[in-house]
Amino acid sequence: MIHSAIETFLRKAARTWYPSGDRMDLLDDVTYALKEQLRHEPKPMLVFVCTHNSRRSHFARVWAEVVQHQLTKRRNPFAMESAGTEATACNPRMVASLERAGFIIEKGAGGDNPVYSCRYTQNEDSTPMKLWSKTLDDPAIKRPLLAVMTCSDADQNCPFVPGALARIRMTYKDPKSSDDTPAEAQTYDERSAQIAGELHYVLSGIY
Repeated sequence: MIHSAIETFLRKAARTWYPSGDRMDLLDDVTYALKEQLRHEPKPMLVFVCTHNSRRSHFARVWAEVVQHQLTKRRNPFAMESAGTEATACNPRMVASLERAGFIIEKGAGGDNPVYSCRYTQNEDSTPMKLWSKTLDDPAIKRPLLAVMTCSDADQNCPFVPGALARIRMTYKDPKSSDDTPAEAQTYDERSAQIAGELHYVLSGIY
């Protein structure tokens, strides 16, 4: 079972960030693109791409896996990952935001780019998500894949993703603008909630 705090966060996010207008049109396009690809490839990897693979792409990868687990009862059509056009490190503010949402996260080895173990279920025997910053040529990125561009810089500067069945635009404002300000935690939690809620809308249209 998913931890109750995460369930509560996701339920509220799905209500708060239920899309409308142009945003609904964009997300409906994302749903359609994913459904079309599943008709031809039963289990591609869903890779969320942002320039530095440190904030938005990790939020998206984490919430996509949680939503899929919730909606499919672990049948998991998509394998999930995130990547960047550059490798940096998971931003600790992003990690702290996930912890506030209820995730159990442990920091492992890796020097300047540590690997985080991230759990969202009450089953301690389940395999945790592994989060670290990586590029699209990392061995963890499997083909065929569907590339979901989560930031405008990656969307503009990475027009071609090798091995991608489709390249899908679903971009978000960077919470980095709030770093070291009184609004930092609120901004990161709001972006996490937006991504969680919108992925719930998108994936609900598939499952």
